[in-house]
Amino acid sequence: MAGYRIVVDRDLCQGHGVCESEAPEVFVVSKDVPPLTVLDESPGDDHRKAVEAAVKYCPTHALTIVED
Repeated sequence: MAGYRIVVDRDLCQGHGVCESEAPEVFVVSKDVPPLTVLDESPGDDHRKAVEAAVKYCPTHALTIVED
């Protein structure tokens, strides 16, 4: 299966934390600037469903999945 990577639009991200609640193995939200840290920009397929949920439910649509 082809890989994928996560792209964050830092201008849109406001640190709501939805991504962290959906995929805590991949995302960490803090009060720092920028608020979002992506722990693994190309996580394995075992995290794919959680990452897709994080992208889907991001209130500002700051996350995108890019297929490699």
